[in-house]
Amino acid sequence: MLEAKNIHKVYYSGNKQLEVLKGVNLSIDKGKFVAIVGPSGAGKSTLLHILGGLDIPTKGEVVFEQKDIYNLNDAQLSRIRNERIGFVFQFYHLLSEFTVLENVSMPALISSQSTVHSPQLKGQAVELLKEVGLSDRLIHFPNQLSGGEKQRVAIARALINKPGLLLCDEPTGNLDSKTSDEIVALVKRISLENRMTVVLVTHNAELAKTAQIIYHLRDGVLVN
Repeated sequence: MLEAKNIHKVYYSGNKQLEVLKGVNLSIDKGKFVAIVGPSGAGKSTLLHILGGLDIPTKGEVVFEQKDIYNLNDAQLSRIRNERIGFVFQFYHLLSEFTVLENVSMPALISSQSTVHSPQLKGQAVELLKEVGLSDRLIHFPNQLSGGEKQRVAIARALINKPGLLLCDEPTGNLDSKTSDEIVALVKRISLENRMTVVLVTHNAELAKTAQIIYHLRDGVLVN
């Protein structure tokens, strides 16, 4: 389903170079919930961005649903990111001028000719918001929500196109421990119900224990 082969990532600054990833190999079957743990600065987010087509590896391949994504053109890769991969980030990235319902609908609007007033799209967004416990927040704006509610909106938005892969980058980093547990439990439940593959990166070893498979990123390589 998802395979990373010999991933290297090097950053250059003048004559200096920093090798963050040093030959990462990873293979994940469909429907698995995988956590990648490591301290801040270890390269977890860099690896996640490479897996999701957001950052280009210096060397190596990422094969997702039998396609080497870095052999695709920009339009093909953009379509995969929009339709087949969902992203949940630490800082939510909600659009402040749009309602909760509109924020959740946005990826579907980008990928189709639908409008936010499309009955089918609206129904799908409403159902997702109900699933994440926010059916009473449809017309609220992001600044009217708590941190946990914003992250639930971000999760619903990531799921609107029914992706096969959900990538979560420190999704509980701005939340208290109780809300963090609720968010991870929500992601796990949704992944099991939909046989969706999830990759969660975190520095929190306790949160990582909820995953089926745990990897540690150490010195630029993954250790199972």
